[in-house]
Amino acid sequence: MLLTLIGSLLVVAEVFFPSGGLLGFLSAAAFCGAIYSAYSAGGWMYGLGFAAAEVILAPLLLYVAFVYLPQTPIGRLLVGAAPTEQEVLPEGDRDELVGRVGVARSKMLPSGSVEIDGQMLDAVSQGQAIDPGEYVRVVEASRNRLVVRRATAADRPDPTRETGGADLLSRPPEELGLEDFDFDDDPPQA
Repeated sequence: MLLTLIGSLLVVAEVFFPSGGLLGFLSAAAFCGAIYSAYSAGGWMYGLGFAAAEVILAPLLLYVAFVYLPQTPIGRLLVGAAPTEQEVLPEGDRDELVGRVGVARSKMLPSGSVEIDGQMLDAVSQGQAIDPGEYVRVVEASRNRLVVRRATAADRPDPTRETGGADLLSRPPEELGLEDFDFDDDPPQA
């Protein structure tokens, strides 16, 4: 009986204190010693009864130890806590992105990264490969999936619309609102 108790405690200890199998081996040796002692003291029926009890007891102890392991301080340290819904789900509602135009930042075969309004997002193309630098339009959005397709010429932003129809470098500095730069050889006096 004492060897069965020692074997049971060693099985539970193996779950809580990983020893590379040493405690498991010692518990198996204690169980075998208990069976041999029972056989020597009471015959083969007594030994067989102990063996049957230990075959049921060892897996039951392992199950109980693993069930209660995450609730102990050592178990929380080893196993960790399950993530909450707020930690797993992406931030914000992505429905507002439908119809927005962005730029592919990686090759999309079919998944990759897109930049929309300065924000890098993971996306999936709608059936075709998209090269980096191509404009894409969001066609479907859910909490964990963003579907894009290659943007048409009408969808793409017009750079001349923002600059008033001319290239920024061809415009005079006064129109751009730049201050007059002073390039004197004398440093400013403090």
